[in-house]
Amino acid sequence: MAEPEILSRDGGSLELLIITQSSMSTRKLPGSGSVVLGRDEDAGICVPDSSVSRRHAVLHLGPPLRIEDLGSSNGTRVRARHCSAATERLIDVGKGAPARGAAVELSPGDVIYLGAARVVLRQKGGERDADKDVIVKDDAMRAVYELAERVANGPINILLLGETGAGKEVLAESIHRASPRASRPLLRLSCVALSESLLESELFGHERGAFTGAVRAKPGLLETAEGGTVFLDEIGELPPSIQAKLLRVIEERKVMRVGGLTPIKIDVRFVSATHRDLEAEVSRGAFRQDLYFRLNGVTLSIPPLRERPGEVAALAQLFAERTAKELFPGEASAAFVPISPAALAALQRHSWPGNIRELRNVIERAVILANGAPIGPEHLLLSSLADPTRPSHAMPLPARPPQTPSNARAPEPASASASASASASPIARSVPDGAKSAPDGVDPGPTRLRDAMEAHERERIVQALEQCMGNQTRAAALLGISRRTLVERIRVYGLPRPRKA
Repeated sequence: MAEPEILSRDGGSLELLIITQSSMSTRKLPGSGSVVLGRDEDAGICVPDSSVSRRHAVLHLGPPLRIEDLGSSNGTRVRARHCSAATERLIDVGKGAPARGAAVELSPGDVIYLGAARVVLRQKGGERDADKDVIVKDDAMRAVYELAERVANGPINILLLGETGAGKEVLAESIHRASPRASRPLLRLSCVALSESLLESELFGHERGAFTGAVRAKPGLLETAEGGTVFLDEIGELPPSIQAKLLRVIEERKVMRVGGLTPIKIDVRFVSATHRDLEAEVSRGAFRQDLYFRLNGVTLSIPPLRERPGEVAALAQLFAERTAKELFPGEASAAFVPISPAALAALQRHSWPGNIRELRNVIERAVILANGAPIGPEHLLLSSLADPTRPSHAMPLPARPPQTPSNARAPEPASASASASASASPIARSVPDGAKSAPDGVDPGPTRLRDAMEAHERERIVQALEQCMGNQTRAAALLGISRRTLVERIRVYGLPRPRKA
């Protein structure tokens, strides 16, 4: 009998989206009881990350839904998305909780941090909701998506080509949803994030005693995607030694675990993506020609955003409304965020070197800067983002006035009417008092808006660096800014300096 699924408050079933440095997968939740989350294969839900303890935390399915730390080495944190804060509230579970072992209540949309891994609690079918986020207005993009829908029904492998941030992962998700494998897992693997030393064991699994520390057999990630789709992102970065092993898997549809003697059959469909010219990589010997031919059953080339000007306005409006709802939940003004004609014209003129990813970041900042008013050109900060040679910043730096005695009286606002106007804005009111604290040496009288803006930008930078394993060049590309700008923001916010790219 099929295991019942737990229902959310609005009647939809729930699932966990598991995100590690090397993979992304989903697991449905049972209808009752408790589920142990951990690195151990015997855990109820395995989270394959070295920072996760073997039995890290337990998820009580309630109602209410709760998470409890099991004395893990690296701790458990919960990021509650339903709070009305400019930056999402972090709650420590276990060591940081009021009482050790205390459970923290969860809601759909919350993010659970198990060490460096993330587990997102969401409604099952959330990937289908992503159809609402697919904007296809350009003729070339319509042709791409029409071809993708046709080839999705077959087993043929698909290769997606396009610049970084152009929408390759979104297209891969659309292919999976349109295929007969839609009810099975979609496994996302980043070939950049996986180190060569871990790649083979993570992809193909290992048998007990295969190496020091292999105390039990472990299935590989490819086995966990049985019946579904494997999305190999940035396939052009795959090490040569792993290219040969992957070729054998694609040809034979079998995996050989490290230390194993008998191959294991798998049924998966491969969708690969890269921003590199793989034909050129094959010519210079960096990519296997036979693997290229195997992956290249059908090639879909995604045009960059600068060649799809008809989609810029619709994407900008989508990102603006989504950002307002996330940052200012419960506010009626967050339902629609107007973008002025002048701002739309500026967006249309921009070349978008970071493609959709850059557009999203620009709009997220603009929503905060506009503070409830229509987004104008002055909120976009396009000039500083467009020219990577300029020593400018993604946002204006806070002023550093001369030091004053601690008992000095703070200056009065320049305009009482302006202050009252800002207070009247529903979005301005939704920025919490806790966001008022400023870094040392900064004027303690900045507006709430600037504090919220800086807190949001700092959080985005931290997330990008975590996702890119500290690589500043890749993190800058992910944020849609220059590396020089990223380095300056790391300095301004006092973040630990990651390794150099």
